[in-house]
Amino acid sequence: MTTAATPVRRAVRQDPAERRRALYHLASAVSVLTTGPEERMHGTTASTVTLVSRSPLLVGVVLRAGSSFARLAAAEGRFAINVLGGEQADVARRFADSSRPDGSASFAGLAWTADRYAQAPLIAGALAHYVCRFHSAHAAGDSELLLGHVVRATTDEGLPLLSYTGGLFAGSLRPAKETAAS
Repeated sequence: MTTAATPVRRAVRQDPAERRRALYHLASAVSVLTTGPEERMHGTTASTVTLVSRSPLLVGVVLRAGSSFARLAAAEGRFAINVLGGEQADVARRFADSSRPDGSASFAGLAWTADRYAQAPLIAGALAHYVCRFHSAHAAGDSELLLGHVVRATTDEGLPLLSYTGGLFAGSLRPAKETAAS
């Protein structure tokens, strides 16, 4: 029997602020996650939503640990993801503000319709809506990974609202230039 030697792990020394600055260079679409029904509505802004599996169709959302949204989505068994358009920065900021009103009051003045399955708000003007059945939630360091099984998805035209270098950006997208393979 042979055994592999365990490699010696050495501490990597780098300023934590430098690592955080580098991570802000991961551009991502901004979404508002919602859950319902109306008497228990809740929304929160998320900038990390990603495809996890094509079969079954699963999306993942990274939230802060102990997120009330993850708890409510688990209790309801379903939720919606509203991928915001470039003109919806005010909506992103509203649901990122921890001092906003609770429940349906946080949606006051905002155009939305309740999804017939999730009973969660689908925000008007969003570029895409993913209606999800709660799959699972997992602790991951100082975050929580919420997984949803997509049961329905719709899209609209427009440009996305992006999170990049700690700010919100909207604007035109242009295809990257193709270069010859080297």
